[in-house]
Amino acid sequence: MSNTAQEILDAVGGPGNITHFTHCATRLRFELNDASVVDKDRVEAIDGVLGAVPQSGDRYQIVIGGAVQSVFNEINNLPSMKSGTAASNDDVKAAARAKARGKNAIVDAFFEYLSDSFRPLLPVLLGASLILAFLAVLEAFGVVDTHAKIIPAWLGYVNSMWRAVFYFLPAMVAYNASKKLDIDPWVGTAVILSLLTPNFTGLSNTDKFASTTCFQLVEGRDDLLQCTAHIENVPLIGTLPLQLSDYGGQVFVPLLMVPILALVYKGLKKIIPSNVQMVFVPFISFMIIMPLTAFLIGPLSIWIGNGLGAGLAWLNATAPIIFAIIIPIIYPFLVPLGLHWPLNALQLANIASTGSDFIQGPMGAWNFACFGATAGVLFLSIRDRDTDMRQTASGALAAGLFGGISEPSLYGIHLRFKRIYPLMLTGCVAGGLVIGIGRGVITHTFVFTSLLTIPVFSPMAVYSLGIAAAFFTAFLMVVFFDYRTKEQKAEARAKKSLLEDDAPAVAPSAAPAPAAAPAAAPAAAPVAEDAPAFSDEAKADLTLTSPMAGTTVALSDVADEAFAAGALGPGIAVSPAAGAVVVAPCDGKVSVAFPTGHAYGIKSASGVQVLIHIGMDTVKLEGRGFTPRVAKGDVVKRGDVLAEVDWDVIREAGYDTITPMVVTNKKKFGEITPAAPGPVGITDTVVTVSPKEA
Repeated sequence: MSNTAQEILDAVGGPGNITHFTHCATRLRFELNDASVVDKDRVEAIDGVLGAVPQSGDRYQIVIGGAVQSVFNEINNLPSMKSGTAASNDDVKAAARAKARGKNAIVDAFFEYLSDSFRPLLPVLLGASLILAFLAVLEAFGVVDTHAKIIPAWLGYVNSMWRAVFYFLPAMVAYNASKKLDIDPWVGTAVILSLLTPNFTGLSNTDKFASTTCFQLVEGRDDLLQCTAHIENVPLIGTLPLQLSDYGGQVFVPLLMVPILALVYKGLKKIIPSNVQMVFVPFISFMIIMPLTAFLIGPLSIWIGNGLGAGLAWLNATAPIIFAIIIPIIYPFLVPLGLHWPLNALQLANIASTGSDFIQGPMGAWNFACFGATAGVLFLSIRDRDTDMRQTASGALAAGLFGGISEPSLYGIHLRFKRIYPLMLTGCVAGGLVIGIGRGVITHTFVFTSLLTIPVFSPMAVYSLGIAAAFFTAFLMVVFFDYRTKEQKAEARAKKSLLEDDAPAVAPSAAPAPAAAPAAAPAAAPVAEDAPAFSDEAKADLTLTSPMAGTTVALSDVADEAFAAGALGPGIAVSPAAGAVVVAPCDGKVSVAFPTGHAYGIKSASGVQVLIHIGMDTVKLEGRGFTPRVAKGDVVKRGDVLAEVDWDVIREAGYDTITPMVVTNKKKFGEITPAAPGPVGITDTVVTVSPKEA
């Protein structure tokens, strides 16, 4: 992974371009001085990278998957990172404020705040959800009754394991939110913990506190009470009502409280002398925010959460099919933008207030449609022997099915191949429709929707049918209709052939392909037999001459994004002269020869893999204007004709004639240097490859 770490650091502009660097469950998260220097295609071409996600301002995310912690550590351990100077928090915030523009910046900051308040908690939430899944499996097999009035001691202890996460979740959120807003996180945590102490919850005991009154929220349910403690003799006010709620699991409270705390905390730091801030800033913050949270922010947060939950509950009860389809359809668009966190907060609020949630069931339809689409990609990659995509898809599928994590699939595959989205959405609709017809699904705790957590949902049969419909519909749609365009499939085949052709440049058994063009067929066999006669000079030659007469231009000026970004490798491009033919830039063996004649790959005698792509999007011409003169397996000398091209046919069809020539196995060599732009002939050196240092 060390090469991956260094390549990522180089791709984002080095340590000097990084103002803040962290990670989440699957992604490296950068705040940069200048994000415009980051080349998305270059990043996504790095081994181990599943995808890149530019964000507003100068924020940038790079998707790694399950190995994100290791890559994060390796980047931080690079000598250049250790010797670099990190910007202070104040510098980072000042830079962010300077770049902010209008309403979009405010909206982005709001969702970034929500996201960073929850994201670090994903591992503990996943761990707790798996404990619950384990208990659900035991209950399904009749081993234990988790709802019995009297339970065994071991079950009581196991319940404390997962409840520790969900009950104290508001304190964890407060800690993360406080860090995000750059205040002492323990101050924010302490404010929330004050609402979870036995001292606060004990105020609802009417036997001990005569001023406390309670009433039943549901008739006949003594366990569902709303209690209010009446605080008497408050100066200037008299009696002040204190609504007593169970704040365990209530995430809206810290999300609303911490921004107000940040205003107070930072204001106090400005007016209190620095030598006594450690004592008086937390003290005065407590004296202001703790009562404000107990009397106003807490009840208001619960009212907001319950109101939003009641609105969705009404839609779910009134039109369950519509609700069950809407939720999985919108999730694929919310997750990449980080806008799904409000819904996740609502799920937690529903569980805290009513004991169950109805959003996670339909959400499972989206997750399993996502995983089904990834399974379809995996199937096709195995069929097409696409090693890179097979590795990406298999890792993403495992993370999804067993961890309920969609990011590796989403960022590693789906956002890179946009054809997947409409195919995946059919799975979302199918799964949502099944769940809606079944009148919805509920769960009594927050879980990640994976195979392991199926028993947590009720009715389990409806949920199982729903996610199965979502998974297999998306899977079949991807398998039948593919996730790539024709051009993407053609380029993938070319790149695969180039990367996998690691046989010696010349072999005695090399033989011409039977489909060679007539002009090349008579000479093909003798050339192959003479292949071992490549000179030592040719085997040591690491230069490439121009594939045609014309004018060289920098690869970055090519209109095609993949070539311009260097995703297929470094090199140069040539604008052809009138009547130019395409020739071999080196001695070697033809490793790729498209039947359409528009692209050729050569492995030189010295081991350099070269791809020549004649014109842009010319695969769509289906061979018109091209006369191939070689076939895969042919051995060629520098200057031998690869193809004759009718450039007018390409121009009349509306395509660019610019012809890139790139080195596709750059990792096996050192520096690759293209010549300066200008006129060239077929004997002029245009690319020089340096050996890799030992």
